[in-house]
Amino acid sequence: MNKYKEILRVILAIAIIFVGATHFIIPNPYIKLIPAQLPYPVSLVYISGFFEILGGIGLLIPPVSRAAAWGLLALFIAVYPANINMAVNHIELPNIPNTPWFQAMRLPFQAVLIIWAWWYTRPADEEKQPASRNPE
Repeated sequence: MNKYKEILRVILAIAIIFVGATHFIIPNPYIKLIPAQLPYPVSLVYISGFFEILGGIGLLIPPVSRAAAWGLLALFIAVYPANINMAVNHIELPNIPNTPWFQAMRLPFQAVLIIWAWWYTRPADEEKQPASRNPE
């Protein structure tokens, strides 16, 4: 299990670094997703992109990987309103399917990302211990 967990850590890190970089390379699609109630959408896109890159790099550095995972978990929760905004307001983005089915699938996928990040917040020692221990 540990081997697969480490492979998935690298996959998550690379994916989130890539997505974070796109916040700077092509920010307009992300800006469109920011709910109108939130101020400074351009700044929010750049800030979220910066923390995605930082979190992805952090996942790859063992001494800070747990802290990075907590940060990504918080970030995935923080950006969830943008996914809701996209689904509720049917915001079209280039090269992204704009079907009700796809919009609906994006919402639970965010939960997958949250759980995936949470998995890396747990110390390795916890995973090796049995689920229930008898103190006797």
